[in-house]
Amino acid sequence: MNNKTRVGLIGVGLMGHGLGKNILKNGYSLSVLAHRNRKPVESLLGQGATEAVSARELAENCDVVILCVTGSPEVEDTLYREGGLLEGMHEGLIIADCSTAEPDSTLKVSADIESAGGRYVDTPLTRTPKEAEMGQLGVMTGGDEATLAEIRPILDCFAETVIHAGDVGSAHKLKLINNFLSLGKAALVSEAVAAAAKGGVDMQALHDIVVAGGANSVMFERLMGVALRDDDSALQFYIQNAQKDLRYYTTMTQNQSSTSFIAESVHQTYMLANNLGHGDKYVPRMVDVMAEINNTKINK
Repeated sequence: MNNKTRVGLIGVGLMGHGLGKNILKNGYSLSVLAHRNRKPVESLLGQGATEAVSARELAENCDVVILCVTGSPEVEDTLYREGGLLEGMHEGLIIADCSTAEPDSTLKVSADIESAGGRYVDTPLTRTPKEAEMGQLGVMTGGDEATLAEIRPILDCFAETVIHAGDVGSAHKLKLINNFLSLGKAALVSEAVAAAAKGGVDMQALHDIVVAGGANSVMFERLMGVALRDDDSALQFYIQNAQKDLRYYTTMTQNQSSTSFIAESVHQTYMLANNLGHGDKYVPRMVDVMAEINNTKINK
């Protein structure tokens, strides 16, 4: 594909804005779907993007449409609703799905897109909005390798790492496994920090001994930002979305008859945090949530 390729973007949020900014920066034309959150939309319009009033209109006027929405319900709604993507599908249109989705839904969506003459690949993302703005995301890809090669120049606009996972649905499976690992680590760190706080252990001492040994991780450093500085900006990902992703993971393991003892506990940890009213906070705030559950406070 070249810079004459018409790109559409649905989901101009924390991650989507960075995608759109870097696509424009690399000389592609970009059309975005109207969204209730006007600030990131207006930002991209100011950089040269145009705005479509429906997913159908976007599909009709684009060669590639990127989805960057929350999960499978939103993907399916974008596709099947009146004025949705399926109504605007044309021969050869490529749908690249950057959402975190349920693999079974992915297979259904892919089949329906292909029946309508389009092409579908799953392209979920890793890292944070900061890396999205910098064009340094990781992308997992699933689907036809020729189609993925065709859109690789667009992916390269916002990604520094691109990994092919296999057939359609494989990338969404890989994304769920990756998120279980990272969110599981966040839950583990939160519980440990709460235990340290209740036991009177100095937070700086906890930090320093962990970073000097094998227990250290990127997730540990991100969560310790809250414990040490009350700073949750290192991971701008909502607790309610983390809980959703973990539910997707446990559903996947159930459907393929994989054991998931630890994942069930991690999912319920985030479910509890969500039910306690913390769903709209970023994941590093799990440190505070676990302290609350344990009737203690963290000296920051």
